[in-house]
Amino acid sequence: MKIILDPQTYNEQKFGGISRYYTEIYVALRGKKDVEIECPIVFSENLHLKEYGLFRNFRNAIANSKLFGRKKRKKIADNYRKQNVEKTKKVLRNQDFDLFVPTYYSPYFLESLGNKPFVLTVYDMIHEVLPQYFGFDTTTVPNKKLLMEKATRIIAISESTKKDILRFYPHIDANKIDIVYLSQSIKFDPNVSLDLPRNYILFVGNRTIYKNFTFFIRSVAPLLRENPELFVVCAGGNGFEPEEKTLLHELGISNQVKQQNFEDNELATYYSKAKCFVFPSEYEGFGIPVLEAMACGCPVVLANHSSFPEVAGEAGVYFELNNAADLKHKVAELLQNDNLRNDYVQKGLAQAQKFSWQKTAEECLKVYQKAI
Repeated sequence: MKIILDPQTYNEQKFGGISRYYTEIYVALRGKKDVEIECPIVFSENLHLKEYGLFRNFRNAIANSKLFGRKKRKKIADNYRKQNVEKTKKVLRNQDFDLFVPTYYSPYFLESLGNKPFVLTVYDMIHEVLPQYFGFDTTTVPNKKLLMEKATRIIAISESTKKDILRFYPHIDANKIDIVYLSQSIKFDPNVSLDLPRNYILFVGNRTIYKNFTFFIRSVAPLLRENPELFVVCAGGNGFEPEEKTLLHELGISNQVKQQNFEDNELATYYSKAKCFVFPSEYEGFGIPVLEAMACGCPVVLANHSSFPEVAGEAGVYFELNNAADLKHKVAELLQNDNLRNDYVQKGLAQAQKFSWQKTAEECLKVYQKAI
């Protein structure tokens, strides 16, 4: 089986869940007998490709070279990204492959695909579920719909995502949608030393729109005011915006909320030292941070909706979506009851072991074989 892997996500992401997903699948499948994966890529700045040393024939040094100014580097990088697309079209027109795997929703490849099958992964339906946050994006929804209609098979990364696909597009054949769960890649580095508070609640990543940070911080603010030794640590997401600083000041907790960016090898330490990880997102197709936290022995507090019960199972501490009093209560219970907290640590470790990239890759391969 010869698979052409679309470079689209490696064009767009320096790092992130989607490019991580395809990289992990490739790593798991590359040694498999009778499976050949080619990615027509001439350039990428993606860190996951660099980490695993994949597709070594592409360039990334020129765009980062100090020999050029920032604008020149961007121009060179944009030119190479266009070459990625053109090279992919050329490979597809040659028709020397069994299956094409697009990595996002641009339909650029359809005119070159011929009658060859393709498998589309749908990561979430957030643009359809929460359209109020994406008024600026006029292409994702129609492109995704077109590709779902034309795809030979569709991979949904959770049962929740499959249900949402069929809720918005009931004309799509449910029988061509397969559910394949994701996994996590977190690794603990014993050499990492971080300046972290002794007692803290963890928030990870982007804080904007549907990630629900404002709701979260308002919910736990009373706990911080009651205990001056309790902190919230925001890992990643860059520094606080002026309106966030104003909110923290109004809540009287500015000195107890810290933001720190992190390197990949540091994230496990943030999870492992936290009293709990709160994931207040309004919607996720899967939610890899939930698995990461559980794998690091960190109890997870999350809303009981969308894909979360599928991922966390009985290891999740669930609150009612957007119910501030309920979230505060669930966090307080974990902070005040060590036995309860340890119980959820053990449940989380067991739940995280149910997922692996090897299992994800094997199930994706079955879908690819069905499509062929």
